[in-house]
Amino acid sequence: MAINLGIREELPAVAVLDLLYIRSAHDGAEGMALAAPRICCLDLDTFFVSVERVLDPRLVGKPVIVGGLPGQRGVVTAASYEVRALGVRAGMSLKNAYELAPRAIYLPTRHGVYGEYAERTRRIAEGYTPVSQVASIDEMFLDFSGCERLYSAAGDVSADQTIERTVRRLTDEIAARVGLPSSAGIATSRALAKVASGLAKPRGVVLVPAGGELAFVSPLPVREFPGIGPVAEQKLKAIGLLTLGDVEAVPLTVLKRALGGFAEPIQRSCRGFGAHELGRERPAFQEHDPSDEDCAVGTLSNERTFREDVRDAACIEAMLCALCERVCWRARKRGVKARTVTLKLRYADFQTLQRSRTVTPTCSELELYPVIRELFQRTRTRRTAIRLLGIKLSNLRPQAAQLSLFDPGEPLHRAMDTVRKRYGYDALRIALGDAGENEREREP
Repeated sequence: MAINLGIREELPAVAVLDLLYIRSAHDGAEGMALAAPRICCLDLDTFFVSVERVLDPRLVGKPVIVGGLPGQRGVVTAASYEVRALGVRAGMSLKNAYELAPRAIYLPTRHGVYGEYAERTRRIAEGYTPVSQVASIDEMFLDFSGCERLYSAAGDVSADQTIERTVRRLTDEIAARVGLPSSAGIATSRALAKVASGLAKPRGVVLVPAGGELAFVSPLPVREFPGIGPVAEQKLKAIGLLTLGDVEAVPLTVLKRALGGFAEPIQRSCRGFGAHELGRERPAFQEHDPSDEDCAVGTLSNERTFREDVRDAACIEAMLCALCERVCWRARKRGVKARTVTLKLRYADFQTLQRSRTVTPTCSELELYPVIRELFQRTRTRRTAIRLLGIKLSNLRPQAAQLSLFDPGEPLHRAMDTVRKRYGYDALRIALGDAGENEREREP
């Protein structure tokens, strides 16, 4: 595929989904577009920092970095605008962040806290429109198509103004009820709504009128488009394309030299023909289940694509543990044990490797996690950042109905699974000491 030419290297996974939606929606459909800007991208500004400021108002206006303490391994989860001005960015190592901002206030992430604020925001937003999609813990899309008459008020000179005013009311309500600042972009497509939300920061709303998409994007640097990362940017610069206006105007054959198969959908999106369907929400973990009848011979697997390519050992270890824990929990729910475990690893340059091992039939993360760690150590032979991790259980067989007298882990699993059944999967998780995972990957 053409993705390996540099598309999306340091952008949230939703950026890749935008491109996939754009590509599928545009194949053979030159005229596909909303007649009016009704897709809203709602983005919570510096989400993790903002939650910390709600919890401790003394942090307001001060330089804040969330992710860990100076000297710890790990990466920046979120950075306030005060330290962004110094060059600190999410995904940067804490060590590099400290070199740029030694006087900033460093805070560890709080597990189990941020999700509550995201859920409160989501409930408010869902009250404004019947169609919505959560993209990540701090971002969601809303479709206001057909809502013009519902929100029309005296003084609105157009339906566009009605929608823009309504979205401003939404951001004001989130600030008043949850205490979090947010920005929003409104356009005829997902991709341009996301671009607009970025330009609206902080605490603003930007609406791109239908027919004005090209004028809106033309002066913007190419990196403003979701899915164009640093490698793709350099390829575009090499052929003299610096702005999205340049990308739109260049012959498609030339653009394909840099962007491959995604050249046409990006170019057409700049012209206002981006995908507008919200589709299904992206789950935290991609999962595969066999059907009931072939459960004993099928597979169970979990994969996770990182929002940003990861090098940090603690983040990687925590994700491996989370994947192992979840797939084993699902195996116990299905009443099966696995004889084969497979590790999947995808580097940032899209090289994908898989390694398997046969084990004594098990559905215990306590037994499988050491095997998975060893497989990972054998598989990762490059220092390149990691894009995706996955774990698959295969050669499944029915689990014994009664407890084993020689397996002390079974009563523990039964107790954990009982709690999860009542309070949800995230009620209990395995601890890894100080090898904490980047909170952006952990929150639902």
